[in-house]
Amino acid sequence: MHANIRKLLMAAAVISTAPPAFADVITDWNENAVTFVTPRMAPGAAQRVVAIMQVAMFDAVNSIERRYRPYLVQLPAAPTTSKEAAATAAAGIVLASLIPQVQEQMKGMTTSYLASIPNSDAKAEGIKLGETVAAKLLEARAKDGADAPDAYRYKTKPGVYVPTPITVSSTWGNVTPFALAKSSQFRPAPPIALKSGEWATDYNEIKDLGGRTSTKRSDRQTEDARFWLITGPQSTEPVVRQVVEAKKMSVIDSARFMALTAMAGADAAIAVFDAKYHYEFWRPITAIRNGDQDDNPGTERDATWQPIDNTPMHPEYPCAHCIVSGAVASAIETLLGTPEVAEITMTSPTAPGATHRWTNIRAYNEEVSHARIWAGFHYRFSTRVGQEMGRKIGEYVVKNVMQPATVAVAH
Repeated sequence: MHANIRKLLMAAAVISTAPPAFADVITDWNENAVTFVTPRMAPGAAQRVVAIMQVAMFDAVNSIERRYRPYLVQLPAAPTTSKEAAATAAAGIVLASLIPQVQEQMKGMTTSYLASIPNSDAKAEGIKLGETVAAKLLEARAKDGADAPDAYRYKTKPGVYVPTPITVSSTWGNVTPFALAKSSQFRPAPPIALKSGEWATDYNEIKDLGGRTSTKRSDRQTEDARFWLITGPQSTEPVVRQVVEAKKMSVIDSARFMALTAMAGADAAIAVFDAKYHYEFWRPITAIRNGDQDDNPGTERDATWQPIDNTPMHPEYPCAHCIVSGAVASAIETLLGTPEVAEITMTSPTAPGATHRWTNIRAYNEEVSHARIWAGFHYRFSTRVGQEMGRKIGEYVVKNVMQPATVAVAH
């Protein structure tokens, strides 16, 4: 990575990983995107930006080294064309176009990165290729529904007050997916019945362990709850980068790996908001403060119960963290053929001083999912459904797009 860019990233980063032993243009720009996208956007919107950028870099590099089916476009390019220049130009155009607040900064970082590549015809052709691919990707996603205004209709009766904060991503389930046939493709069955024994069990678990002042939650559970208050690409992309770095992937394989995992995360975010606003199931803070109204003798009301932090402003079912981390983990496992990975290390700005490690990608998904119970945000049945949904999405994405050029696409 160019020295100036590395300094900018270190100064601006809000989540850190172990220092990489290996990096390439693809992971460099992924880090750029996560650093400058995450603080400015809702999680689903941030996942979309990262996915568009990763796909643009893949299609640009794959136009030069034609080993895989393109996602959208495969343009004529000499095999000597600079992959680094093509990927940089594609990434820079996407980020500058989709994040107006940092447009000039992105242009400056692109110029700086390109300056580290020796001038040549190969570089010039790479820049031209990357810019063209990026323009085509941006055009294709321009009317995908991501800019639809919030139109959530509050549930009330004439004259009756209800809390009025703007909901998050109420229209995101209508965004066009990257790989799924439709956002509801893996929509789960409805939440469990409120009269069931399972509801009482899960209700009481989160009431006991997810409360802000809980004395039954362990220190590690509390740490996990706070660690995974991070959202969006900030909570997934550092994991993917470390896998790429550990495997020392070539530029084309890194581009494909990161594009597939980013699309899995982006489609998982679209799919989960489709399900959330379809079912509109109540959050624990609502359920527990109304525990006398669910017609279940196994639940008791707690009028002052609060979760460990502010509840996200969207419906509960299913768990978004569980689905997105599950989709990314499933995509990684499907691509590698095993859940075992070199040690992944992460820290979190929401749990200062804590470092978490995994050598199995499923363990990462498990920790993220359980943390949402300990935080008081999601019931156990919702985390289970979310994980299952995420696994299906991750596997589907990997098996249906960007296949090797000689392999037929599976449906």
